[in-house]
Amino acid sequence: MSDYKDLYGTQCRVPAATSRVVGPWSFTFDGGTLRHVKFKGVEAIRSIAFLVRDRDWGTLSPRFESEVDTRGDDHLHISYTLTFDSGDAQLVVDIIIDVTPDALSMSARATSSGAFETNRAGFTVLHPIEGVAGQAVRVGHSDGTVEAAHFPLLIDPWQPFMDITSLSHNVGDHSVICQFSGDTFEMEDQRQWGDASFKTYNRPLAKPWPYVLNDADTVAQSVVLTLGDAIFARPPTPPVAARPANFPDMALVLTPDDAVQLAGAHGTLATVNPQRLLCHVDMDIGRLDWQFQAFAAVQAALPDMLFDLELILSCKETPAAELANISARMQAAQFAPDSILVCPSVDRQSTPPGSDWPDCPPLTDIHNAAAQTFPDVIRGGGMVSFFPELNRKRPPIDTLGFVSHGLCPIVHAADDVSVMETLEAIAHITRSARAIFGDLPYRIGPATIAMRQNPYGNRTIANPDGARICMTDDDPRHRGAFGAAYVIGLATALAPANICVWTPAAVFGPRGISEMWPIVQALRVLASRAGQPVKHAQITNGRAELCVGEVTIIANLTPHPQGELGPFGWSVGR
Repeated sequence: MSDYKDLYGTQCRVPAATSRVVGPWSFTFDGGTLRHVKFKGVEAIRSIAFLVRDRDWGTLSPRFESEVDTRGDDHLHISYTLTFDSGDAQLVVDIIIDVTPDALSMSARATSSGAFETNRAGFTVLHPIEGVAGQAVRVGHSDGTVEAAHFPLLIDPWQPFMDITSLSHNVGDHSVICQFSGDTFEMEDQRQWGDASFKTYNRPLAKPWPYVLNDADTVAQSVVLTLGDAIFARPPTPPVAARPANFPDMALVLTPDDAVQLAGAHGTLATVNPQRLLCHVDMDIGRLDWQFQAFAAVQAALPDMLFDLELILSCKETPAAELANISARMQAAQFAPDSILVCPSVDRQSTPPGSDWPDCPPLTDIHNAAAQTFPDVIRGGGMVSFFPELNRKRPPIDTLGFVSHGLCPIVHAADDVSVMETLEAIAHITRSARAIFGDLPYRIGPATIAMRQNPYGNRTIANPDGARICMTDDDPRHRGAFGAAYVIGLATALAPANICVWTPAAVFGPRGISEMWPIVQALRVLASRAGQPVKHAQITNGRAELCVGEVTIIANLTPHPQGELGPFGWSVGR
């Protein structure tokens, strides 16, 4: 096994990014994407990229070709071509980047060959969240008006700004003005998905998707950064001071098929020693008796383990009738969970802005019926998907014992840097969640690098080559040192929010706990900290430090050595 595969769980390499500086501007150039655009050393824009999404909102990986790089004393010109494939069609995009001390521009002209189906094709601009959330912004609109506003401090469930032609915000002693042309742009609060950014994109979500670029159709767009005077900005409201927190119990996901396997090999759990198992029961797949019997067999073999039921309702009957049937089947199988999270099947799929909500009984009716059916069991609500779905469809908290949602760092970007940067957004998510349901017990999971189920399309994306791709259910980094460092970073980011249960892995499968994978040792240490007081939790400069009880865990979240820690290395001390 090579050192590279030890780090990333795959031999699939990516080209190295290069750093560029022109006057006060600096950035990295990474496969056609501008990253970490800074003005006088202060980050102004997290990313500018021409992106194409397929009908399942998967991000297509282009071929990068024909780069020409011309440099003068105070000028940089880069041109290149990106070629995207969608079925038998192609979209060929010619891009030009021009940078002078006064401006940075990126323009694109895309031409389709064949009928090219897409959900989105155009420029996406990311504003970083640190130093920007809650701060003043001026928003230019197509009618020539300029709106004085603020970036949201708490996560906005819908688009904070629409019909955007420009965005101006403070960077140091100046403002950076970002101008858009070529289509109608709008913004979404990408923190919802765990991204550390506010995303401005083209083609409003209210328009139909997918759509088709016909043969020889063209798309021409540009993004231009210039400088302006500083904007007067009132400081954002400081977040509520964190209350004392204990480190959460650890759960692992268990499907009925996994339960059959675990019943004959329950020593598998000893590699991690979690406190709980999250048992997934889905009425849509049928065989309800078999599903409960599989979990009952594991429960009989592991009487000291806590079992949490994640129950997906089909909603083909009234909530009361469906839940009564479930309760009878569960009792007949002699499966007795410690808690039950109830979620309608249709809520596993996201309902984007402008779309009609699917038919579903009101959540109040569902959870009232659950309270009558399972009066002696801890009952939860929320989403088995991610925070955007919970933020847009909020559960009735009066009848609930806890609220839960999952996390996934590869919804919009899957490169190594972006995955680690999602840890910046965790505090924003937990703070916004607490604003919804207050001090109610809070659970997180599943929270793995790879995606268990795709709320934004019909499938997760296959990954037979072990690449870094969005919305796949099999990310090789889970199996490398990267995965161990990431899970320690995730634990560090979650620790201040007083989460009571987190689910950072499955028992089996590509997101599981094979004892050969580095993540297992990290999970074992983290599981041993359950219930201990969190004394310190901080991520700075690519380094996570977590002090729980009398133990301090440190992880290097970068591929570069940091002090005593090698790339993605970690250590435990007292």
